[in-house]
Amino acid sequence: MSDTCIVIGGSHASAQFVVSLRQGGWEGPIILIGDETDLPYHRPPLSKDFLSGSKEIEEILIRPSTAYEDADITLKLGNRVTSIDRINRTVSTDKGETLGYDKLVLATGARVRKLPIEGADDPRVMYLRDTNDVRGIKSSIQPGKRAVIIGGGYIGLETAASMRKQGMEVTVLEAMDRILQRVTAPVMSEFYRRVHREEGVVIAENEMAASIDASDKELVVKTKSESKYPADIVIIGIGVIPNAELAQDAELDVGNGIVVNEYCQTNDADIYAIGDVTWHYNPIYDIHLRLESVPNATEQGKTAALHINGTEKPYNSLPWFWSDQFGLKLQIAGLSQGYDDIVIRGDNEGSRSFAAFYFKGDTFLAVDAVNAPREFMMSKMALTKGKTLDKEILKNSEADLKSAMI
Repeated sequence: MSDTCIVIGGSHASAQFVVSLRQGGWEGPIILIGDETDLPYHRPPLSKDFLSGSKEIEEILIRPSTAYEDADITLKLGNRVTSIDRINRTVSTDKGETLGYDKLVLATGARVRKLPIEGADDPRVMYLRDTNDVRGIKSSIQPGKRAVIIGGGYIGLETAASMRKQGMEVTVLEAMDRILQRVTAPVMSEFYRRVHREEGVVIAENEMAASIDASDKELVVKTKSESKYPADIVIIGIGVIPNAELAQDAELDVGNGIVVNEYCQTNDADIYAIGDVTWHYNPIYDIHLRLESVPNATEQGKTAALHINGTEKPYNSLPWFWSDQFGLKLQIAGLSQGYDDIVIRGDNEGSRSFAAFYFKGDTFLAVDAVNAPREFMMSKMALTKGKTLDKEILKNSEADLKSAMI
């Protein structure tokens, strides 16, 4: 009998993995088990195109159903795996099924971090993580209605932009000193604060939500500063938690996510983990980290598939990300943590196109490029090749960008 590979989770990492595994020569059954009923879909458009109504679910699917049929992938959607039995090499589902595996891949992703305050259980208080969340939010969007978004990270700001463009009155509450404080430098926070305010979004920083009072008429978000923000709908976006409990219960190594080696293999040689849930080593930055990133999920899916099919190609990918807000495309290459110098190319204070280059000493770490695709592509190339950039050339917007690479 042919070996069976089971994949738990139905998003970017698993959608890439199952196709790569089959293309790489796996001849046995491949079973993808996902707790959502939709086919695996692109998550970034949820807070943008899908929320705005410019795209329907069929337009954000990673692959059509025929792609799974052609690759002979068995899809068990709307099923949740409840336990893993490593001794007998089986998984059990909430539908009462017990399925045997020879290789098991965990692509369980992450879930929203809940805000434990009074009133957060009101049905008009929502989170944004999957298609059902967005469908609920979309049903509440009407021009002139008031939305309060708790959390000034990328998801919160993208949601604010989508709702504002649809005529909502939007307020963003950020508990820290500035929006995007956890993920980027003050220069980027200042830029997006300006853009959102120019577009009519109210940005309130140093405002930590303390409770939500609910009446038939409205919701009122109260903060620790005793300010009150009335709303018709409240969206909470305060980060995510890796879904590592299945792995932990199966006594796999878990840190800030499921611990994997350079081939996405756990401490059990027959069990792999890929995507947002993994705690993995990045050789470019010489650190262990967990990334919530589509490119990371895709590359880890490929790496695990290759290894299961007998090819040892270590994961060695540059982290990169993007965000779309008010027609602006932010493209991020690299990790800026630990920077001690920033070089700005372009006008970040008056325009809507510039790039911020992050350095530690003379070592180039990362770039945040807003409507600056040339700067993004050149930076991505430099970081991948281990090159640095000439700061003086970068500062001069008239200078040839290619000549900055050292």
